This record gives sequence, structure tokens and C-alpha cells, in this order.
Amino acid sequence: MRQPSVIARRVAAASVSLVVAAGAAACGPKDNDAKGSGGDSAPHRGGTLTVLNSEPQSDFDPARLYTSGGGNVPSLVFRTLTTRNRENGAAGAEVVPDLATDTGRPNKDATVWTYTLKAGLTYEDGSPITSADIKYGIERSFAPELSGGAPYLRDWLVGAADYQGPYKDKKGLSAIETPDARTIVFHLNKPEGEFPYLATQTQFTPVPKAKDTGTRYESHPVSSGPYKVVKNENDGEHLVLERNTHWSGRVDAERKAYPDTIDVRSGLDSSVINQRLSASQGADAAAVTTDTNLGPAELAKVTGDKALAARVGTGRFGYTNYIAFNPTVKPFDDPRVRQAIAYAIDRSSVVNAAGGSALAEPATTFLPDQKSFGYTPYDPFPAGRSGNAAKARELLAQAGHKNGLTVTLTHSNAKDFETSPEIATAVQDALKKAGIKVELQGLEDNDYRDRTHGLKTEPGFFLAHWGADWPSGGPFLAPIFDGRQIVKDGANFNTGLLNDESVNAEIDAINKLTDLDAAAKRWGALDKKIGEKALVVPLFHPVYKRLYGSDVKNVVISDWTGVLDISQVSVK
Repeated sequence: MRQPSVIARRVAAASVSLVVAAGAAACGPKDNDAKGSGGDSAPHRGGTLTVLNSEPQSDFDPARLYTSGGGNVPSLVFRTLTTRNRENGAAGAEVVPDLATDTGRPNKDATVWTYTLKAGLTYEDGSPITSADIKYGIERSFAPELSGGAPYLRDWLVGAADYQGPYKDKKGLSAIETPDARTIVFHLNKPEGEFPYLATQTQFTPVPKAKDTGTRYESHPVSSGPYKVVKNENDGEHLVLERNTHWSGRVDAERKAYPDTIDVRSGLDSSVINQRLSASQGADAAAVTTDTNLGPAELAKVTGDKALAARVGTGRFGYTNYIAFNPTVKPFDDPRVRQAIAYAIDRSSVVNAAGGSALAEPATTFLPDQKSFGYTPYDPFPAGRSGNAAKARELLAQAGHKNGLTVTLTHSNAKDFETSPEIATAVQDALKKAGIKVELQGLEDNDYRDRTHGLKTEPGFFLAHWGADWPSGGPFLAPIFDGRQIVKDGANFNTGLLNDESVNAEIDAINKLTDLDAAAKRWGALDKKIGEKALVVPLFHPVYKRLYGSDVKNVVISDWTGVLDISQVSVK
């Protein structure tokens, strides 16, 4: 699921669907037993689940959504070739079949992937789902008027770079073949062992061509999942889903679909959401949120109340907050200066600034502390819990700054406890002990994003963050450290401008692997190699604490999304 600025549209949609919020480090809920939590009774079929969110579920069209694992609310309506495993913790970071019979069958070099659809798949009107519908669903995601989804297919599919969608180009994509109604074949430009992860994105949702209404499709997309859209007001601000009577659990092992109705209400203030979930009155007793965390003050109140504490789900999503350097800007062109800053960082104070240890975990690796990413513990510049000022001063002296130096740290003014003033001040205080005077430059959020993502405007020293499109080292390391992904005239995320042939070659080599466990180990080793270059300083991985109503049962929180999976929830 990219930078949270992009993710905020995606991982609420993980953040929610997406990434609307963002969230997950190596295990599921710790404050409850997850499945079966919220009471001793077995999951109940029926009732209405209310979803209280701050961000609206906008652009409710499978072509336009940028989701992780199919998203949360979107995954109730849109099924895809593969999906995330709906289990707690690390088990939930696995990719599993959805519409397809398996996670895909690659050729020898992983440039061709073949899928077979399950028998008996139908839409909400009872008509059959075919491979041609999936091909068409993907093709319409290329239409400029339906942009917004993940960009990978344009890059990965043979001949897709300039394709403009089926409304302008009736020929379609020759890189996708449908030899029969249940078979679909993808031809890729290069080996991609992680294609099964990509096949969880909503662009792989089947869309019947005869029912496609273009930009109006989002008001009533044709459901392939357990629920259908019966109301969509104000572009997803109020979304009502009701049971799809043609859906069957016999051909969908992942979604439980216990409630009869899902009522999604968005555009709410985060404090109001937490107040309503805390009070749990009326319909709010059967309510959850997929994008609103408890803040430090709210968490302190909840922790002191055993009944409320029992209704807090804890999740972790592949996400890292870090310091970024632009090595073309002095004095950060000198590795010793970057290393000195890495040694001087006081991660304890940074964690406290992020809300405390309940909401943030210190990080010394760029990859999150999860097996699926290939997490390999390392710390090339050990600073301990409170920084190593002496070692930092020693390196600064070697770099010709024996009397210290003054630098500017750019951050966002958004109150996100990630790139915001609280974190910047903690960094400033830590570096002062090492003789580094830090002047803070706070920017409004849009200006911050534009400045830090522009090759010509990128500061030398700034706060940044990154979240995964799926739980693997690939979408975490490649956009940040693959030199071929440096963008000169657009949004650039390779902030350290690293273009190391050995790093690029290793990324290509790992991408060829279809054994995802073997690939994970290689990603971890590559993370360590890159970390030694001191182009970033990992600070912390966030932890997500979210309340749910007193009548909510069967809470499942996976390491894929870090948020409660509403496809598993039941209500009284």
C-alpha cells in the first residue's frame, strides 16, 4: 500500500480499503483474543454492522481504488483473483486464492502467469463470472477517466505502457489472454515472482462489459462478493451494503459475511468516532472503525478502564517512519555526517513523541519487523535507546566539523505523530547533544509532499514515511532504493538517489523468485546492505489501537492490513 500521503487513499482502503489510514509488527491483537473476542458466544448471522470512519470510501469503482489485499470495505463487494488470508497476525500476511483455484501458475521465469477460475462463480444478479470479465475489468482501469488504482499493471504487462483503456482502444490488451471462460493468462515484461500479491488489487475484479457505466459505475458496481451496494451518497460518505443472495461461502472460503447489512458512515471527526465507540450506545454497540486510531490521551483513558481495554484491537501494518537524506545537499554528501546523525538519534524520545511505546516501536531496520517482509535484525550505527552522542561527535570531527554544525530539518505541520513537529523536536533535542544544531522548517502538508517528492526541490534532511502495497520487501525497498525508479519530472521516492548496480541487480534477481519465503530472506539481506549506506535513519514502526463496539464479535486483525477485518465480524 507508498507514502502515507498516497496511502491515506489506500490502506484505509488498508489504510480502509486501503490505505486510508495505515497500520502494522509481527503479531495480531494483544488486547484481546481476536477470533471470538468480545464475548463467549459463537459468531452470529444477521444484524447490521456500522462502520464509523473519518475518510469517505470515495471512488467506489474497482478500477479507481488503490487497495492493499483488496481493501476492507471494497473487499465485501469486489472479489479478485487472489486475496489476503483472513487470519490474525503473521498468518494473515499470506496471499491465498479468491476467485481463482490457486495463487497462480508461473512459467519457468515468472513472465507468464496462468489462473483458472473456480466453478460456480456468479454476480449479484446470478449471471456467471468469466475470465473475459476480469480481463475487461483490468482494461478499464487503464482509462484516464478511471485513474487512481495501483500503477503496476501498466509497467508489468507487455505492451501496456501507452494503453488508454477499452473506451478508446477496442482491441484491448493482447498481454491478457482468455482461452476459455475460466482461464486467464498474463504476459509480463519481466519476471515478477510477486504477481500473486498484485492480483489482490481491486483492478482484478470482474466487471461485466454490458453493465459498465463508466464514471457512473461507482454508484452501483456489480457485486462479485457477499454484499451489494444499495446506497452511495456524497461519493462514499454514506455507503450501505446489503447481502448478495447469489454469493455462496462454498466458493468463498475467506469472507464470513455474518451481518445482513453494512452501514458505512464517514466524514466524522476522529474524537467523535472514539467517543461513540467508547459509549457503545444503540447502533454504535455494533460499530467498528477501519481508519481511526486511539491517540495517546484517549489510550490512557481506555487503559484505565478494563471493560474498554477489552474492546481495543491492536494491529501492525508494514510501515516505517524515518529520516531521509539528500546526498547531493551539503553536508549530507559526506557519509560520516549521515552516520553521525544515525548514532545521535534518541529513539526513546522519538517513540515518546509518537505517543509512547503502546503506539510506536523503535526501528533500526528499514523493513518492518515482520517475517513476510524478510525482516533481518541489524543496527549498523548502534545508538542504544538514547543515542550515542560521543560516537556522533567523533564522526563529525573526522568530517571536519569538530565544533559541530547547523542543519535544517524539514517536516510537515500535519498533526500525524509521524512527520509532524513532535517528532522533529525530538530529533532536534537528540542531535543537540552531539553538537548538531537543528533548525526546524515546518511546511503545510501539501507543500511538504511536493517539496520532498520533487527531485529539484528535495531538502537535504527531512522526515519521511513509507507503507507497503503488500507484505513483502519488494514494494518496500524497490521504490525507495532502485536507481531505475528515480523520477526526474514527477513524484520521486528514491530520496537518497541511490543508483547502485549491485542493488538494482539484486532487486531483479529476487523478483524472479516465486518461492516467497526464499525471496523474503533475500529482501532482508538487501535491507541490511542498503542500511549500511546511511541514506535513511529508521525511527519507528507505528502500532494501531482501535476501539470496537460492545456487540462486535470475531475480531480478526492481520499483519497485512493492521486493521480489523470487517469481512470476519459478527454482531449481536
